[in-house]
Amino acid sequence: MKLLGRIGTARHELPDALRRVADAILENPAATARLTIVDLAGRSGTSTATVTRLCRALGFGGYAELRIALAAETGKDDLPADVGREILPGDSLEKVLGVVAGNDVRLLQETADQLDLAAVEKAAEAVARAGRVLLFGAAGGAAGELERRLQRIRVPTWGRSDAYRALVDAALLGYGDVAVGVCHGGRTREAVQVLGEASGHGATTVAVTSNPRSPLAEVADLVLTTSGRETTFRPDGFAAIHSQLLVLDVLYVAVAQRTHERTRHAFDVTARAVASHLLVPKD
Repeated sequence: MKLLGRIGTARHELPDALRRVADAILENPAATARLTIVDLAGRSGTSTATVTRLCRALGFGGYAELRIALAAETGKDDLPADVGREILPGDSLEKVLGVVAGNDVRLLQETADQLDLAAVEKAAEAVARAGRVLLFGAAGGAAGELERRLQRIRVPTWGRSDAYRALVDAALLGYGDVAVGVCHGGRTREAVQVLGEASGHGATTVAVTSNPRSPLAEVADLVLTTSGRETTFRPDGFAAIHSQLLVLDVLYVAVAQRTHERTRHAFDVTARAVASHLLVPKD
């Protein structure tokens, strides 16, 4: 995992003072690489000792090593100028678009850099041969999108956002089944309970979260990490939706690869079924 991805993931577990330093770094990592330790402490409203503690928590001997790593990483990135910029009430829509797009592009790249492809492969193999797949996540979120895609290729999938129904379904899973929990911070009690229940009955469990040390990750067999960073008017959970979709889309494509003939046939028959609803027929 690249340094910025590590910082973004670790910030959930950091004490408040260390989190402020981490957020200051993430706000503008390229600029941070040029700051002195005193400057960074001032910018984050902390102390030089706090900056040093964060450096050591990230595995560096001191601030000098952190600056070198930041410079090496950001020097390779062609980052939009608006990345990390706060959105002000009077900003034009052009500036809003730049900030939102810049941050989303950055989060998608961080997610791609840190994604454990071996875990994705294991999850895809389990889903491809599963008798039943249970997805639990926020209503209308990334889990719902994966539900629709897997159903389209004949994977028996049920998506739930209600904890009661999800727990009932989880209790009916068994060996050869799969339960996937999508939760940004990995601390939602219901998500942890659903995966725990599914695991207790022998199902393979997959956590999709930005925090690999969260309670959700601890009860899962496989962990697929995402990125999310709070920006103006967009809390962490809002900002994480695109990285969640990226991870689940990669998982879906991997499942489709492993069920190629079945998937191709499913696309053909469903396309014919809805063809009459098209306003303009295909050539």
